[in-house]
Amino acid sequence: MALKRMFRTLPLLACGLVASLAHAQTPCRVAYDIGSSGVRAGASNSDRTTRAGIDYLAALRENGSLDATVDPTVAAFAEPFGKANFNTGCARVGGGFSAWRLAAQQDVGKLIPVLTRIRAASGVAVIVVPQDVEGSYGYVGARKLLGGRLATSHVLDIGGGSLQIAGARSTFGDAIGQKLWHQQVCQALGKPDGPPCRLSPMTDAELSAVRTLLAERLKNVRSILGGPVTMTAISRPVTHGVEPAVERLLGKPAGQGMLTRADLGAAIAQLAGMTLDGIAARLGIAPAYAAYLLSDMLLVEGLMEAGGASALQVAEIDLTNIPGLLADDTAYRWADNYACYLVRLARDGMGAYASNPATCATRSGSSEAGFHK
Repeated sequence: MALKRMFRTLPLLACGLVASLAHAQTPCRVAYDIGSSGVRAGASNSDRTTRAGIDYLAALRENGSLDATVDPTVAAFAEPFGKANFNTGCARVGGGFSAWRLAAQQDVGKLIPVLTRIRAASGVAVIVVPQDVEGSYGYVGARKLLGGRLATSHVLDIGGGSLQIAGARSTFGDAIGQKLWHQQVCQALGKPDGPPCRLSPMTDAELSAVRTLLAERLKNVRSILGGPVTMTAISRPVTHGVEPAVERLLGKPAGQGMLTRADLGAAIAQLAGMTLDGIAARLGIAPAYAAYLLSDMLLVEGLMEAGGASALQVAEIDLTNIPGLLADDTAYRWADNYACYLVRLARDGMGAYASNPATCATRSGSSEAGFHK
């Protein structure tokens, strides 16, 4: 029932974000989009975006926490004010996405001190953004960038740690972005650890096993989305990886802006029998990128199957979570009640975001305790 309630609230959130984007926010806001591979920053009163590369997923995998990322994150938060002349008087908030959700799920007790240290050193409250809320950000941002070119009901956004099939009225999300999915395939097939491990070549039996694994993982996609959907893929694993690879393997003109399930299956059949070095040579790409290509193709194929899409539109855009985060009043209210938010995050996990900041109680001699829903 909680899941159903979550998706019923999504249209209201998306509509609210769209409405907020139509008006200038006052006072000004700065937002930090903290993904699996780095930080991107933007402001409501600026068209500039700054970036800093930080591998949060690697830090979490190697150390079991995000503790090692505190100092580079704090440094990244300071950069926009020198590079882009953001107003230092703007309200600021950070949105922690896939790696941060994973850290909270693995051990929220280790994450709370990390968030506390970041706030103390930078003044920025990092809110761990739920998967469905991130999905609404993605749709709002894509519609803003694509306008009339967005002719499908949903956008497919594959990140390093998570993915979203996001629409105006429904969203599916899961922690199977490019890097995490690749890792899960390697583990399922018993391949030597990388990172990244070498999947190629793959036997027919291995391909079948991976497809079965993914079908089980995605079995509820259509019911969550409300039936078959059409999709536009907007992220680099597809626009810079899967689409051009399929075109080269099948001898099709470059930049068609569309993938079919039939073509994708034919490309997978070719790729599966090649070694990693053979894939890199055949497609003219670095082995480091070729390592993810087969798992990316299988992921996209599975998502199309799960969503009931025989074809996938492809659009090259520089999508960030910044527009959605800037328009998210809830995130900024939690930044103003951050001690309470941290208590609720420790107690309720991802449910903390959906609770009401106005019900935070201040007890004499103590911090915001968040004892009320």
